[in-house]
Amino acid sequence: MKTPEEILKDNGFTLAAEIDRQALLGAFLSEMEKGLGGEESSLMMIPAYVGVNGKIPEGAKAIVLDAGGTNFRGGIVTIPPAIEEKCNQPMPGTKGEVDVEAFYGAFAGEVKRLEGKATVEKIGWCFSYPAEATADLDARLVRWTKNIEAPGIVGQYVGKELLARTGAKGIAVVNDTVATLLAAKATEGDKTYSSYIGFILGTGTNTAYVEKNKNILKMPDLDPDGSMIINAESGSFDKSPDSTFDKAVDSKSGNPGFGKLEKKIAGAYLGSLGLEIYKTAAKEGLFSAKAAASILGLGSLETMDFDNFCASWKMPGRENVLDAIFAEPADAEVARRLGVPVFERAAVLTAVQLAAFVIKSGEGTDASAPVAINADGSTYYKTRAIAFADTVCRELDEMLVKARNIHYTVTPRVDDAPMVGAGIAAML
Repeated sequence: MKTPEEILKDNGFTLAAEIDRQALLGAFLSEMEKGLGGEESSLMMIPAYVGVNGKIPEGAKAIVLDAGGTNFRGGIVTIPPAIEEKCNQPMPGTKGEVDVEAFYGAFAGEVKRLEGKATVEKIGWCFSYPAEATADLDARLVRWTKNIEAPGIVGQYVGKELLARTGAKGIAVVNDTVATLLAAKATEGDKTYSSYIGFILGTGTNTAYVEKNKNILKMPDLDPDGSMIINAESGSFDKSPDSTFDKAVDSKSGNPGFGKLEKKIAGAYLGSLGLEIYKTAAKEGLFSAKAAASILGLGSLETMDFDNFCASWKMPGRENVLDAIFAEPADAEVARRLGVPVFERAAVLTAVQLAAFVIKSGEGTDASAPVAINADGSTYYKTRAIAFADTVCRELDEMLVKARNIHYTVTPRVDDAPMVGAGIAAML
């Protein structure tokens, strides 16, 4: 009978210890260069038209809106980072189709509630749906996701439309990853950062970083002495090796062929990946007959249950299907030997992409001015199967500090980072 490790290896799953970090780093950097040059690449490298220069004065306040899921939020972002007057409301279009006026009316009403309570007259709007950023810090909606029903908004410049319905002097529209990067500035205080990276790893994943204009070859008319944030759409990186299990998860997803890296590291997919591995192992005879029959009959697996099982942790008030299926100690041991490597690989792949962005920034050569990484998302912070964030930092130390004498720091976690970052976009 094969061992769990042999099952993984025979199906092309690369264990964390065997991942060629340097080769992947090179592939990531190559895809970034191609994307910046307008060549075919798995990384879109979308210019955000937002810079990071300038200090945010203490005491500054800005009205902020945050739309990206089934709810939207409004509030006042203050520096040092805090959020006042926060209010959650249903996202227009989540409870049935809405027209243009009803859609913008909900946001305009929130702006009206907050008027007079901010020192910055420009609104910051974190708008996390597929949209094209513009040079005047607006965004044109390309399509809705998350079942929003507001067809009249598609194709519109959402900032311009909202401004026309409020008394605000201006608006800065950014997506959640760009906003997460900007939120790192709120942690600066008297520290000096040479550059910034925003990273999200939750249900999905994405990364943004600051690039010199002269390197954005697909936009030759930019001021070569300037810089701007690039939204990389890094979850689409497709040069890491695919196992049989990865291919199965991809083929059964709603967007086969896209988001290859995201499907190896993000919370929406890790449970499905674990289930594919368990089913293969069951067919190979690694589990008892009872456990094999149960796992082969399982239709889906939540990442939370997969993670908690691999961590041998029982969530109060939540029944874990894997605890019941792998109730026998021998089955549980095999299942964890098959499962934990999924999280270990995800941590290494996460570190490789972050290292690539730090290197591409061209900064961090002075230890007193590191590149600041602001990380957000439940998979990064709440994974239990391994010490995920610590593992990522150990990998970064090896790839950056020891190998290249490039310095980074992971900033203190910023609560409500997208809202804080949208406020900073307005203040800058």
